[in-house]
Amino acid sequence: QVQLAESGGDSVQVGGSLKLSCVVSGLPFGDTCLGWFRQFPGMERELGAIAGISDIGTTSYADSVKGRFTVSHDEAVNTSYLEMTNLNPEATGLYFCAAASCVYMIKEKRYLYWGQGTQVTVSP
Repeated sequence: QVQLAESGGDSVQVGGSLKLSCVVSGLPFGDTCLGWFRQFPGMERELGAIAGISDIGTTSYADSVKGRFTVSHDEAVNTSYLEMTNLNPEATGLYFCAAASCVYMIKEKRYLYWGQGTQVTVSP
């Protein structure tokens, strides 16, 4: 069974940093494309993409987080990390990781599997 589990969310003050984790099970990590999303209240989570793998295999970032958020991967533990620095209140939200096989994702431009989310709150 495919499962994604996010962790690492916390409440931090402006300027703080967090490193979120997403453990993927049930999919070969090396063949899995993964994206990070941020959901605001009343917003569909699919509209909150902040990072993902492009169709040429590179990590892309939303303009709002570029230069401050960094995605890394540890295939040994099937984990993706989202490191966030210089956080501002606009970063507050429920963060999800989402996954699909890269064949599917590159073709369909969507993800099939989602985690439960981890809450990030940035307080001024």
